[in-house]
Amino acid sequence: MSDDTTGRTTDGFDGFGTAENAGGCLFSGLGALAGLVVWVPRAAFSIDGGFEAHARDLSVVYLDLPLILLGGTLMPAVVWLLTLRRSRRLWLAALVTSAALALGVWALTEWWMPRQHPDPGYGPGI
Repeated sequence: MSDDTTGRTTDGFDGFGTAENAGGCLFSGLGALAGLVVWVPRAAFSIDGGFEAHARDLSVVYLDLPLILLGGTLMPAVVWLLTLRRSRRLWLAALVTSAALALGVWALTEWWMPRQHPDPGYGPGI
């Protein structure tokens, strides 16, 4: 749909269609899901706390989880939009966003390491 006086299109934001929008939303959802999948097993000990919950650290719930989900949602969306603005090719945007998402998950697994084991002296059988 175009405006008769200016010749500009008014049917979408910057000419992006539904495929472009759906791809960005899909990768944002995948990023949030990947962040959650990485967070759950690593945060389990901090939530449980080990023997008599002496090592409980709930900051993994109210600080780390929202930041991981926010990053997992925003990073793929930003990469998707920047790649589409630069190249206007869906396959290239999907490839670059997949690579960025994989790199982000790898960086998260390398960087974020909440407490995994109880303090020394609390071994099995105690």
